Amino acid sequence: MSVEPRTKAESRAFCAAVSTANAEPLAATASRIDSWIVLEYRGLWDRDVLGASLLSDELKTHLREQLRVLGPSRLLFVKKPERRVHARRQVWFGTSHPGAERFFQLEVDHLDDLRGFDFAGSLTGAVPGVPLDHPLLVVCTHGKRDRCCAKNGMPVYDALRERVDSDWVWQSTHVGGDRFAGNVVVLPQALYYGRVEPGDAAGLLEAHAAGRVELERYRGRAAYTFEVQAAEHALRESEGFLGIDDLALLGWRRSGDDAWAVRFRGPDGGVREVDVVAADSGEHVYLTCGAAEPSRPRHYSATEIRRV
Repeated sequence: MSVEPRTKAESRAFCAAVSTANAEPLAATASRIDSWIVLEYRGLWDRDVLGASLLSDELKTHLREQLRVLGPSRLLFVKKPERRVHARRQVWFGTSHPGAERFFQLEVDHLDDLRGFDFAGSLTGAVPGVPLDHPLLVVCTHGKRDRCCAKNGMPVYDALRERVDSDWVWQSTHVGGDRFAGNVVVLPQALYYGRVEPGDAAGLLEAHAAGRVELERYRGRAAYTFEVQAAEHALRESEGFLGIDDLALLGWRRSGDDAWAVRFRGPDGGVREVDVVAADSGEHVYLTCGAAEPSRPRHYSATEIRRV
């Protein structure tokens, strides 16, 4: 019996292991997203999440149009093994803009029931759904997207499920940043955490229940651009502002090539301005396990913090 040789990608080191070994910063790596559509989809998850699904062409077209109208947005498929016997499907949608987070839950007999549903319009008017009254933790386990997501994500999913209500935690398709697996996103605030291990589950949950970010694993808030995420992280670290809503973004401006000045108001009422710069790392690496070519990841870092 012949055995086919492994591809070059399959024989490489795991991208998450390389990122960890290189001590690549987690800060300022969260995907830039304002709005979310989250569907319970029990079929196979391909790399092309929507296109390769068994949803009707009409629903696929509708969802793509809704995502376009919503602006910076993401569609996630979620699942959990024990839900396979349930007849109905869960749906969540909402916005994670700081100070205006709104998330809602629906239950449908078939996902095709969503073909005429106006996700975008519902967020600005009367919403035919139940307001989400608990955190929704999505753990990326999308192995078809990247092998690190399944390898590192599944143990984290199991560890979280042991500690909170099952309705709070779901396996998810790609959330962004494969090399930072295990990745967890806490909705509705859309707080990104990376390199989460099973032993981190209790601490992450305790911090969130207390209204704090868990800074060691914190990648950033999806509503912010990378330069703003870098400024936010630096302020939290230097000033000890760990409350989820301790910092209110006042604005940012470009101060040079690959340089920005970002202003936040802190919980003490004081305003801080943070200088942030961006640069490519010196080493070429594979940013995902399946990447065809190595590249240099771009990092954002704070250089100065001052009161204004």
